Amino acid sequence: MMVPDIRWTMGLSLLVLLGIVGSSSGVTIMSIDFGSEWIKVAVVAPGVPMEIVLNKESKRKTPGALSFRNGERTLGEDALTTGIRFPANNYFYLLDLLGKKIDNPIVELYKKRFPYYNIEADPERGTVVFRHIDDTTYTVEELIAQMLAYAKDMAMSHTEQRIKDCVITVPPFFNQAERRAMLTAAELAGLKVLSLMSTNAAVALNYGMFRRKEVNATAQNILFYDMGASSTTATIVSYQTVKTKDRGYTETNPQVTVLGLGYDRTLGGLEFQMRLRDYLANKFNEVKKTSNNVLESPRALAKLMKEAGRLKKVLSANTEHLSQIEGLLDEEDFRLHVNREQFEGLCTELFDRVQAPVDAALISAAMDISAIDQFIIVGGATRIPKVQSILLGVWGRELGKNINADEAAAMGAVYRAADLGQGFKVKKFHVKEAVVFPIEVDFERQVESDDGSTSTKVVKRSLFAFGNNYPQKKVMTFNKHTADFNFYVNYGDLSHLSKEELKYAHAENISRVQVSGVTSAFQKHQQEGSEPKGIKAHFNMDDSGVLTLSMMEAVFEKSVLVEEDKPKEEESTLSKLEQEREDGEKEENEDAEGKENKTEEDNAEKKEQEGEAKKENKEDKKDDQKTDKKEKEDDEKKSSTDKKKEGEKELKPKQITVKEELNMTITYHDIPDMTEEQVAASKKKLEDINTAERARHEREAARNNLESYILDAQDKLYQEDYEQASTDDQRTAIRELCSTLDEWIYDEGFDVEASVYKEKLKELSKLFEPIKQRVFEHLNRPEAIQALMDMMNKSSEFVQRARVASSEQQFFTDVEIDTMDKLIVDTQKWLEDKEEQQQAQSLSDDPKLKLNDVGEKLGALDREIKYLVNKAKITKAKKDKEAAEAKAKAEKEAKEGSKKKNNTDNSKSAKNKSGGETKSETEEKDKSEKIVTEEEPKIEQNEESSYVFEEESEENNSEEDRRKKDVDIENEEALPRPSWMTPPNPTWSYLSSALVIILIHMLFTHPAGIR
Repeated sequence: MMVPDIRWTMGLSLLVLLGIVGSSSGVTIMSIDFGSEWIKVAVVAPGVPMEIVLNKESKRKTPGALSFRNGERTLGEDALTTGIRFPANNYFYLLDLLGKKIDNPIVELYKKRFPYYNIEADPERGTVVFRHIDDTTYTVEELIAQMLAYAKDMAMSHTEQRIKDCVITVPPFFNQAERRAMLTAAELAGLKVLSLMSTNAAVALNYGMFRRKEVNATAQNILFYDMGASSTTATIVSYQTVKTKDRGYTETNPQVTVLGLGYDRTLGGLEFQMRLRDYLANKFNEVKKTSNNVLESPRALAKLMKEAGRLKKVLSANTEHLSQIEGLLDEEDFRLHVNREQFEGLCTELFDRVQAPVDAALISAAMDISAIDQFIIVGGATRIPKVQSILLGVWGRELGKNINADEAAAMGAVYRAADLGQGFKVKKFHVKEAVVFPIEVDFERQVESDDGSTSTKVVKRSLFAFGNNYPQKKVMTFNKHTADFNFYVNYGDLSHLSKEELKYAHAENISRVQVSGVTSAFQKHQQEGSEPKGIKAHFNMDDSGVLTLSMMEAVFEKSVLVEEDKPKEEESTLSKLEQEREDGEKEENEDAEGKENKTEEDNAEKKEQEGEAKKENKEDKKDDQKTDKKEKEDDEKKSSTDKKKEGEKELKPKQITVKEELNMTITYHDIPDMTEEQVAASKKKLEDINTAERARHEREAARNNLESYILDAQDKLYQEDYEQASTDDQRTAIRELCSTLDEWIYDEGFDVEASVYKEKLKELSKLFEPIKQRVFEHLNRPEAIQALMDMMNKSSEFVQRARVASSEQQFFTDVEIDTMDKLIVDTQKWLEDKEEQQQAQSLSDDPKLKLNDVGEKLGALDREIKYLVNKAKITKAKKDKEAAEAKAKAEKEAKEGSKKKNNTDNSKSAKNKSGGETKSETEEKDKSEKIVTEEEPKIEQNEESSYVFEEESEENNSEEDRRKKDVDIENEEALPRPSWMTPPNPTWSYLSSALVIILIHMLFTHPAGIR
């Protein structure tokens, strides 16, 4: 028998194992819609549908901001709160600065909007760097990486699973440098990017994936107008089913293809907000409440910025609103009535730019507005009534609003992530994005003029034209280069862009590629007689829209002699001709030999009789020679025929292609990528920040635990139960320690290590925990004692019935009954002794009668009762089986005797001529007796039994009744347990549950007459 501690340990181990197995799950994938102002995160996990992640404030979108203050980092809503008081320490709207050099007009615009930032140029890359304090700087990639890591933490907290794979959305007008910078930021954040996805394509995918049945072979053209926080895009897409081959099978799936794109980088909700901020600032300066200029105070500008954002949202739904800011500058409050007309008047120039992206999208798609089937608006800034009014005039019909303006991109991207990631199988929905910035390859070639002089000519070849769909792979061949050379990857014709966009895009040369190993490869293969077929460059525009050069190789062709089997038909014809020629020669030889033999025989007849014997010997010798010659010729012919049958080989010239990979070195000219050393340094910087943040959280949690414990102890020491369970000295010591620790926490102990707080908590709990345990024992002891007494009473009743049971129902030995009786008596004596000892001592002393001891006694009684009940069941079943077998045997013998008797009576009746039962009547009687005999055991089985220890018999032993009984038992076990059954020590909780089991057994041990 296992002791209670071992049983509990095994149960706990099983729970731990089940927890480990239950926690293991498949891969979880997320998408991050990284906007200028907001971050939206969506996840998909095994068994969990696609859903938006809630942040710690239970909101579905999080501000894309982070701040640093006194060595602490905050993100999201907390960062915005810090940014109001310390705006220079709060960083947001960072997406506009990603992948741009310091001299980009977008950077200049950012400085104008937020003049309180200290922005510098990276000395090696020329990109934007924020100087936080004198010795701390942050690149844009590092700041965005921290936001991406924060998004990952939110997703992991939401799903309680580890996440690494993701899809990140970027604006569709991001160039190569900006896309590579986002991938670098994701690498610093520890994320594996399955793909970058343009926001317009993500929105289009989200719209189409819920309308798969509406997509057919006929193209449907839809225009999505997206006005976000900092930019506006208009995208024309086409939905149509396409046939694709996958692993040899042809499938028909829907596809969304981007046909046209128009955009404005600086037209968005932020620009409307800036106009309101400046308007409110000028109005405050006009009042002259203070001599200071509000535009020169970073904190006042931050307050105005927050109020402008709120005012913009309110005026989208209301015609007027009262703007008010408390303590705007020099403790002066500000109040101003603003109506929608004033707001629209401030933004007249911006409203004039609303239609331009639509026109640009139609031009790039070579379509007219009449070819558009639907016009759908997305993005937060499209809620401005004037914007909708302008678009309504362009479209001429009702605008589509049947898509979530805030979450469409995140949901579309997570669907794409599930398609690209491992562990998920989704319905295919192909996405084809469009190239915004055409790409070409430039290289130099030596040209010889008519007069024999040579000159250098720059050759340009288009690689990816404007509007080409990707992902796509292309191979470019250089035919005139026989030595090492260089070529450049540049942006192509950008005439479709406006002058301002050309400045913002900063479309410089992308990269320079140095190809080496060409000279040695040509020399090597020309010596072998190979003919050069050019140098091939393998380009790939991947799912992220990033151009990569995967391989450079030199291609040659040379002629080699290859042994080939002759065709079977030709071989068969030649064999036949050769065989016919050899057969003809054989026949001629045989004719000649026949003539020669005939002549010799005529001459022999003319000779004398005495020379006949000599002639016969000569002819025998000659015949032997002819036979040997013939056999030798046959063997040679047979050998030659066998070789021909094996298949003749012939050498034929064949052209083969030989490829040799070349070395290449890529140097980016637009924005240099971070070196390995720079990446390692940035990762270390972010890891140090994360380590400090984890230490801070642990320190705060430990301090909060200590504070809570102090308050709890101080409160409970004044309760009557705790006063009785403790002495005056004990309470005084605990109160003094609590007071000392309380003062220490808010003095020199406010910012110590977490281990110090834990040590202080251990010191206090050492004094207070024994009192808590005594109180718990005193409160729950009466209920535990009553349960033990009930158990002993039931057990005694069980033993008494077992002693007076008849011999037929006596299943236990005297030793077993005496053992059970002795256990009950010993338990009763133990309980009386412990109760006497407990009553003799004070409540402030350690209890003599503990709940754990009561639980052990319950467990001992439980084991003995279970043993006796199980033995009774087994013994009764065995006796019932033997009785049934004996009864069946007796019935069989009686049946055979009755049959013999009936046969004897039938034979006598047949001899009686006066009549009697016929044979058929006799058979009917026998059949009737047989039926009665078979029904007798069933009648006896239904008779009531007087067995003392048996369980209640079921009226109907059907599967449904058994299930009902199981459900009743489960419901009975699911009843709420009393409070004394859940003490701090888990051993007691496990053992006290034996009471429920024993009570159930007792319900079935009453004699049938008592039931």
